Parts: sequence; structure tokens; C-alpha cells
Amino acid sequence: MTKPIISHIVAVVTGSDASILAAKYAIIMAKAYRCRMTAVYVVDTATIRQLTLSKIFIQEESQEYEKSLTANGERYLSFVEELARAKGVRIEREIRRGAVYTEILTVADDKKADLIILGGWERDRSPRDIISHSHREIMVNAKCSVLLVKEPGVDLMYKQA
Repeated sequence: MTKPIISHIVAVVTGSDASILAAKYAIIMAKAYRCRMTAVYVVDTATIRQLTLSKIFIQEESQEYEKSLTANGERYLSFVEELARAKGVRIEREIRRGAVYTEILTVADDKKADLIILGGWERDRSPRDIISHSHREIMVNAKCSVLLVKEPGVDLMYKQA
């Protein structure tokens, strides 16, 4: 028997509208391909550390910001888990700490993922922002395929799945 083309998907959740649409797309794929899915949110402690070293944040601010990002990550992952449950898809969820692209690539390697799904760039974001940088690093350095979701009809596809 041949190995399925996709057996494990890693969906990157940042909390942006684009990442939620990408998570919905991943849920649709996980259901269609009957594969495992992991939703990952990364608390970007690398950037927080840089802001602290640059004296933009003081230590107390960076700790509060990290706590806030962790709480946001829990909420976003719970939301994605609810979306998956509504479609009969069971997912794993992970919150990681570190540089976004490094942590995503580590999760994909650890889970032996066949596909990483990212949200497309949002129109109001600068192409030079941190998420764009992380996306580029993931696309360049991933050992598996990477899908950038830009499909305009994801919400409708999700509702029909």
C-alpha cells in the first residue's frame, strides 16, 4: 500500500484573520484526507527579548507582554479547536515559545508533517513585517511542502464541508 500524500498537517495560527482562514482550510483538508492536524501558535519570545535588549521594553513590560501573548494564543487555539470539532476533526494544539519560524519548523519536523499551512498576507500589513519574515523563512527552510492560503472562498468552503 502506498503512503497517503498527506498524513499530517501543521496549521500556523497567529490570530490574524488570514491565519484563521488558513486554519479553516487545514480543517477542510484534514477532513477530506482523513489526516492528523496540529494547530500551532508561537509566542515570539525572540522578538520580545530583542525589544528588551534594545530598551524598547523594560523587563516587567516584556513579561506582561509574553503573558498576554500566551493568553491570546490559548484563545486562538481554543477557537480553532472548536472549528475543527464542528467538522468532526480532532486536532492537536501546541503553544511554543521562541522565534516563530524556528518553532514552526521544529513542530513540523517533530510531527513528521507533510504540509505546513500558512495564512496569506493581509492587505493592510507591510510586506516587511515580522509575520512576512517568518513566512519567508518557513517557505525557504521547511523540509515538507508549504501552502499559503489565499483562497477567497474559504469561509464558504468551510461551511459546506
